[in-house]
Amino acid sequence: MVKDRIFSGIQNSGHLTIGNYLGALSNFTKQQEKFECYYCIVDMHALTSGVNKDELRNYALEVLSLYLASGLDYEKSTIFFQSHVSAHAELQWILNSITPLGQLSRMTQYKSKSEQHADNLYAGLLNYPILMAADIILYDAKYVPVG
Repeated sequence: MVKDRIFSGIQNSGHLTIGNYLGALSNFTKQQEKFECYYCIVDMHALTSGVNKDELRNYALEVLSLYLASGLDYEKSTIFFQSHVSAHAELQWILNSITPLGQLSRMTQYKSKSEQHADNLYAGLLNYPILMAADIILYDAKYVPVG
């Protein structure tokens, strides 16, 4: 029997909280029994956070450790770093090339952060939704739990 596919991930831009555990990790372990699961450390998304590279690396390893400590089983789920799969960046570039700029600039997350941090705004923040779309398309996920 073919299982429905799930894709989800946690950004490595800081220490994980109890909210991450209750909202995501505890569900990940349950989902791996019923679905074909792809869980990643979304380290490409984290580049927009402004956290320095050394901290990002440490946080990425922390997320991976917590994935495994929470009960994710690498024999039941695919667990990986987003940046280690070049297709994420490649598909993002293709989608980026055909996405109207006006649509991106109207995204509520971009508008709110651009108002708060106008002097320190990264293009990656504007393109963030495109990378999210690439993530989902690549794995043909039926479900994309966020939390």
